Amino acid sequence: MTDREVLTWDLFGQASRELAQSIADSGFAPEVVLGIARGGLLPAGALAYNLDCKALFTMNVEFYTGMGTTLDDPVILPPILDATELDGLSVLVVDDVADSGRTLELVHGFCRDHASEVRTAVVYEKPTSVIRADYTWRLTDKWINFPWSTLPPITPR
Repeated sequence: MTDREVLTWDLFGQASRELAQSIADSGFAPEVVLGIARGGLLPAGALAYNLDCKALFTMNVEFYTGMGTTLDDPVILPPILDATELDGLSVLVVDDVADSGRTLELVHGFCRDHASEVRTAVVYEKPTSVIRADYTWRLTDKWINFPWSTLPPITPR
């Protein structure tokens, strides 16, 4: 396990609180928190609570197909968010990790033409990311074990 970053549920609580504090300290008060499914859903929900933001949207993006394996490009999956719902709003895009950063970059670009301001937040960011998140809890170059995805699915598809 030493070659991995391990995020426990307790540490996730601390991470989400500290990440929210850094967002609040910057003066940014998002009107919408947008979580990238699936990994970004729990961090997005935690940040929305910590920032007292009741508008929580999601976008489904597929990129990783397994540990270290990806599609050629990230793909937005249905149901696709109606981007006009973001018109004139400040949006915080949230994911669990910016590994290559391509998923975060895709969703940021999707929101950019509609929202008045788009910022990004991740629990972890890797040096390989093509985008630097506006808010990051930790930097790492290790594979990350998240508490919500470390164990295999109960009913794999």
